[in-house]
Amino acid sequence: MDTARSSSRPPRDPSRHAAPQVFDYLRERIIALELPPGTLISRAELQELFGFSSTPVRDALLRLQEEGLVDIFPQHATMVSPIDLKLARQAQFLRRSLEQEAVRTIALAADRGEVVARLETGIEVQATLLARGDLPGFEAADREFHRVFFEIAAVPGLYVLVRRYSGHIDRIRRLHLPMPGKAAQVIADHRAIAAALKAGDAARAQAALREHLSKSLAFTPDLRARWPHYFRD
Repeated sequence: MDTARSSSRPPRDPSRHAAPQVFDYLRERIIALELPPGTLISRAELQELFGFSSTPVRDALLRLQEEGLVDIFPQHATMVSPIDLKLARQAQFLRRSLEQEAVRTIALAADRGEVVARLETGIEVQATLLARGDLPGFEAADREFHRVFFEIAAVPGLYVLVRRYSGHIDRIRRLHLPMPGKAAQVIADHRAIAAALKAGDAARAQAALREHLSKSLAFTPDLRARWPHYFRD
């Protein structure tokens, strides 16, 4: 895939440093599988696309390498990495551990009603997006549903941490999402979590969340059978 010609020129934000703009642009496209595993990334094309010098492009690619999303072969090529199952399992463990504690905090809060109403509104937004067939919008609403847990539990920095380590499992989820019934199951899971929170039942909320966050890795063997070259152990 041609990095520069596969998309229109991304907008430049003069208020932001150059490297984070390149990083965000590439990371989003890698996780959305617009740049699937094995895609060659041209530094020269990125420089032309953004109008930046080589330094911010290099720095962005190094950050992606730190997250395991690209493999850099010095003096040869930069390539989107395969989905690393070990890193995906670690990300799942981290996210499940932190979110279970966050929903427990919410379930035990006296003022949880406002939070539950917010979550329920988000679920209806997801249902509307699914009915429209807008999977990218659905996925963004899904992320927002989970981000609220960290916000309300007063640990927003931990959401940033989770996102940083979630690149590999997010790609698994993106592969899984278009499968028949998957998006509808996400909505059903979210409703179960919200119902448990509304009832103030911390144990049930944690159990519903744990089951919800365990499903994508459970389906990985099926996904790997379809796209074997996308994965590595």
